[in-house]
Amino acid sequence: MTDRDDSRFDTGMQVRRKILGDAHVDRAEAAKTPLDVPFQTLITETAWGNVWASDGISDRERSMLTLALLAALGNFDEIPMHIRATARTGASKTDVLEAFQHVALYAGVPRANHALKLAKQTYAEMEQNAPTQD
Repeated sequence: MTDRDDSRFDTGMQVRRKILGDAHVDRAEAAKTPLDVPFQTLITETAWGNVWASDGISDRERSMLTLALLAALGNFDEIPMHIRATARTGASKTDVLEAFQHVALYAGVPRANHALKLAKQTYAEMEQNAPTQD
C-alpha cells in the first residue's frame, strides 16, 4: 500500500500538527520506518485528513469524544497524547472529567479511573514543563 491521496494526506498533516503540535508530529515522522509508512499514511489521511478535519463538530468536542472512546475501549497508551492535545483543542480539565464520568457509567469505573489517573499524571507533567511567566 503505497498509493496516497496527497490532498487528504496534506490536510491530515496540517490538522495533525494543529492538534498534536509540531514537536510530536516531528518525532513521529522521524521514527517512521518502511514497515509502518503505509500505516502512518492511513492514519494521516483517514483519522486526521478526514475525521479530525471535518467541521461537523468542534475540536473541543472531538477531543472529548476521543478521550472517552479511548478510555471506554481500554486504549490507555493514547490517552496522554490526547490529554496534551487538549491545550490546542480547547477541552478543559472539567470537559475531560465529564467525559470520563460518562465512561464510568457506560463502560466501567475501572477504565474511567485508570484514564483519570493518566490524565492527572499528564496534566502534572504539562504544568511542570510549562514556561514560567515572569
